Amino acid sequence: MATTLTGGCLCGAVRYEYTGDPLFAANCHCRDCQRASGAPFTANIGVPSPALKMTGELKYYDVKADSGNTLSRGFCPNCGARVVSRPARNPDMVVISATSLDDPSIYKPAMDIYASSAQPWDVLSPGTAKFPKMPQ
Repeated sequence: MATTLTGGCLCGAVRYEYTGDPLFAANCHCRDCQRASGAPFTANIGVPSPALKMTGELKYYDVKADSGNTLSRGFCPNCGARVVSRPARNPDMVVISATSLDDPSIYKPAMDIYASSAQPWDVLSPGTAKFPKMPQ
């Protein structure tokens, strides 16, 4: 059954809609995500990029991920909220920040990635698969 995901940035200048089955839902505990979010992990939903409809403009900041590939993080230039990420290794995918969803309670992570970088004071979801790094 297809899911419809809607959301956007804090100020509303950027909005998105996706209908379909997500490719994955994962909590990422890598240091890059921790630093970028100011939180112990990021909640991510991967979707096929052609199916994501976006309005508004994003500003992108490129980083070199632990994998060695480039990751472009998309922020609203007005309010600074992170909305999506685009991994260079997979241009047909966009990663939605689950905290940008209109209803983030629908987010159901299936895995914790980079669990080896999880902070000792963070409690990982008990029902998710754990991977020390990015699964293949």
